[in-house]
Amino acid sequence: MAEKKTKQAAAEPKETAEPAKKAPAKKAAKKSEPAPKKYSKDGRYRLYARYVEEIVPALMSERGYKNVMQVPKIDKIVVNMRLGDVKDNAKSIQTAIGELGLITGQKPVVCKAKKSVANFKVREGMTIGAKVTLRGLRAYEFFDKLVSIALPRVRDFRGISGKSFDGRGNYALGVKEQIIFPEISYELVEKLRGFDVAVITTAKTDDEAKALLTKLGMPFKN
Repeated sequence: MAEKKTKQAAAEPKETAEPAKKAPAKKAAKKSEPAPKKYSKDGRYRLYARYVEEIVPALMSERGYKNVMQVPKIDKIVVNMRLGDVKDNAKSIQTAIGELGLITGQKPVVCKAKKSVANFKVREGMTIGAKVTLRGLRAYEFFDKLVSIALPRVRDFRGISGKSFDGRGNYALGVKEQIIFPEISYELVEKLRGFDVAVITTAKTDDEAKALLTKLGMPFKN
């Protein structure tokens, strides 16, 4: 029996050790290139460029801010359009939402009723409005378009009220007609429609917020 086992062991091929695989050579790390600027003085985000290069230093010297992070800025802009008058007309709702998207450059969020109200003929789940929240560079772009192009096109425009602050550094105004924005063609408008614009800033007081918006070009009349 012992002889058979030794013969079988001799007949079986010996396992050969696999050669060790060489580790792949590490690629040389590329030198990091400076990120291109997202804004310029004469480009799409010219207002943000002016805010960083001119308005921030001016506010620091006038207000005595010791740190750049203390300087107030635009946190976000919320544009809200009410659609209660066309809640039963799907085509008119889509037209209004499309116009809001053209004005803001961002897809609106559809607002639906949370509960039914018989007095206003509103059913739960019915579309009653649309809103857009703009942040970062898009907020500054929209603000620049609002104060530089849209508001000056209002008939008999003499400025906007400087008292529409909420006590916490935020400002709200109403736009009566969407045709003051250049993206909207008057011939294609189904109905003149307005919306609300809320400018949310990081300012702690209304006085700081008003100083910021004034330097950004908001045409206050008082």
